Amino acid sequence: MSNSLDRLFSLHQTALATRAYRGQVLASNIANADTPGYRARDIDFKAALAQALGAGHGAGATMLRTSTRHMGAGGAQGVAAAQAPLAYRTVTQASIDNNTVDVNVERAQFADNALRYEASLTFINSKIKGLLSALQA
Repeated sequence: MSNSLDRLFSLHQTALATRAYRGQVLASNIANADTPGYRARDIDFKAALAQALGAGHGAGATMLRTSTRHMGAGGAQGVAAAQAPLAYRTVTQASIDNNTVDVNVERAQFADNALRYEASLTFINSKIKGLLSALQA
């Protein structure tokens, strides 16, 4: 039964890990809005998700544990999501200090990513509630 539950939630787990990673990248862009020469970066969510799902079901990468007290990686999906290739965002408006961060674009992308993250959580919660109601019936 645990294998079927893993299969049921593996896509959503991978999507959440990829969305969380993208949120970190976008937050880094916003934090560096005033850094001279900083180039805004982003990931292609679809490509990163496909890569993470491919790595999660194949041989997969493993993390090195140097101590028995270290926690595990939480599956190959989180590792693969963190290895998604970063791409530089195209410049919408040139700046004097060669910074390519447009704060308005970054905030909009961050809000969109956060909204989709919340939608994924809501979907997962509804699946769990459905499973619980099926077990109680």
